[in-house]
Amino acid sequence: MKRILAIITLALVASAGTLVAQAQAPSTSSDKDAVRNATRDKLRQLLETTGQRKEVNATFRLSEKQPYNFVAVMRDELTNAESLEVVISVTASETIGFRVYPHFKGDYINVEKVSDGIGLMRKLLHYSDRNFLYWGIDETGDAFAGYTFTLESGFPSEAIVIVLRSIRSTDKFVGEMRPFIEGNG
Repeated sequence: MKRILAIITLALVASAGTLVAQAQAPSTSSDKDAVRNATRDKLRQLLETTGQRKEVNATFRLSEKQPYNFVAVMRDELTNAESLEVVISVTASETIGFRVYPHFKGDYINVEKVSDGIGLMRKLLHYSDRNFLYWGIDETGDAFAGYTFTLESGFPSEAIVIVLRSIRSTDKFVGEMRPFIEGNG
């Protein structure tokens, strides 16, 4: 009898644990899509107004290839880069990621194609330690400046504006990378 009672108790505890786990399970895929869509809409509105500001001066559009990416190209007031390609992503993991790809002599700055790839990577690591935006390379070896926001505390409108206003300053660092790109690094 004690054995049967123990088995029934164990079964009830296991069932309760399963019910608690199901109640705490992450929301459904459609809920996450709705949150992601709402974030994309807020970001679209913010980019439309902020893009018109003099210190940003960029027209953001929704990417044709990635429905959660906004893209723009900055060309004005650059001394070293030909342009800065800006890609802003609303991710499925509730973050907003910025990637700023400098274009130099008609192409991306790729660590495999520059004269001193190792020197360039060291420079990028140093920049990540010292700059507001971090620096990295993507899966193809293209250098970018980046910033990532988590949305745990809500939509960070003011902080996004600060990042947008800071993008043009990456041009200065392209000038400092020049010896690693062209030689004599």
